[in-house]
Amino acid sequence: MAVSERGHHRNVPGYADSFWFKYVLSVIAAGVAETVTYPLDLTKTRLQIQGELSKQSKHKVPYRGMLQTALGVAREEGVLKLWQGLTPAVQRHVVYSGCRMGAYEWIRDNVLGREPDGSFPVWKAVCGGLVAGSLGQFIASPTDLVKVQMQMEGRRILEGKPARVRGTWHAFTKILAEGGIRGLWKGWVPNVQRAALVNMGDLATYDSAKRFILGHTSLSDGPIVHSLSSACSGIVAASLGTPADVVKTRIMNQPTDSSGRGTLYRSSIDCLVKTVRKEGVMALYKGFVPIWSRMAPWSLTFWLSYEQVRRLSGTTSF
Repeated sequence: MAVSERGHHRNVPGYADSFWFKYVLSVIAAGVAETVTYPLDLTKTRLQIQGELSKQSKHKVPYRGMLQTALGVAREEGVLKLWQGLTPAVQRHVVYSGCRMGAYEWIRDNVLGREPDGSFPVWKAVCGGLVAGSLGQFIASPTDLVKVQMQMEGRRILEGKPARVRGTWHAFTKILAEGGIRGLWKGWVPNVQRAALVNMGDLATYDSAKRFILGHTSLSDGPIVHSLSSACSGIVAASLGTPADVVKTRIMNQPTDSSGRGTLYRSSIDCLVKTVRKEGVMALYKGFVPIWSRMAPWSLTFWLSYEQVRRLSGTTSF
């Protein structure tokens, strides 16, 4: 027996409340959300890279804004290039979203535990989001590295540079050949830092906002509550995660020497300092609009899909 938000009991099949069943459901929801919003992610990545060390580069900044960047990619490289790198992005969510969602719910229900009245304090939600996001992203970091490099291939070709990778498998094998197993985790520190902040904003905010709305309004646990909660989580996640996302993208995209070490930045702190010194503090929020513009519909699509597939499969609401 499971208890809903308003205390009504309903029967839940044993398999439907298992970790792995919920894992699969979260992957399905993440795949839908990623496919729908992926062009915004590619646009965000291009924006973050275009000003990198511009004072030392002879290349003119190609695009200035989100819309101009997206239209430029579609016009100069083809519309389908807006989805370049989607395969590793979806592969990433097979690991990342499954782990983060499963870990958060397990931590919430079995480690930190709810209060006697069934509530889950914000501080516990924050801790759960930090741990779940860090774990999921560390495991999925190699797929994120491949995705970022594939997203930049079209831009490199237009600048007259040779292509680095021909596809997902080639990218994985090339990274392995150049840097070994450690090379697959290049940039994992800022990657995990970003994921920790984003999930602290996403999971903790969604969970807390949903329970607040259900506890202080007459709304029932349905699409309206899920939409309002996801709107809150999207803006908080974007605000917390953008600086780490900028650092992560630049470290992952930088060239490497023969030993697999980056040639532009020694660490995430070094990247942060150089970025602020050369481009100003606001450079850390470069791409904030496309990040938020993507997180908002991604969060909405994911949470609506996830809650719906849980309901249809007979699993308890998140």
